[in-house]
Amino acid sequence: MHAPMPSASRLALSQDGVIEGYASLFGELDQARDMMMPGAFAQTLRQRGLRKIPMLFQHDPNEPIGIWLELREDIRGLYARGKLIPDVGRARELLALLRAGAIDGLSIGYRTVRGRIDPRSRVRRLHQVDLWEISVVTFPLLAGARVATVKTAGAPRPSRHRAAAERAWRAAASA
Repeated sequence: MHAPMPSASRLALSQDGVIEGYASLFGELDQARDMMMPGAFAQTLRQRGLRKIPMLFQHDPNEPIGIWLELREDIRGLYARGKLIPDVGRARELLALLRAGAIDGLSIGYRTVRGRIDPRSRVRRLHQVDLWEISVVTFPLLAGARVATVKTAGAPRPSRHRAAAERAWRAAASA
């Protein structure tokens, strides 16, 4: 069972292009049947540091869109806070798409360092990965890795994905 996700832990976008939230969630099964385990990012974050993990659009190395200001593991997953660079045309376009709700996914690019496949469930539990990049994407492999809020002058609005995830979490917690 996971700890409840506080409202501030969603990926949010401020007026100046700062985004924050979770790029990966521990204990969540993605569409490739992979599950990140707590501590999976610890070594790569120590070794690489912020500037060696690019913020990309759609995993395209030719589409850098910003910089990460903070990356860290916590009880929920890989927390990320970064800034879209307004001088980059794609970042300006992405800001408009995020605000309109046309795109809302996050995805990580990595190499598995240490993992184990459960022979019965065929789920691969990843205990250590080498994080290469974090992207804003249209279709994330991990359903819960989504932009949930776009901060505007008014109050932030939860996305339909966040609302569905919160309902599912509440149902699992009460079961």
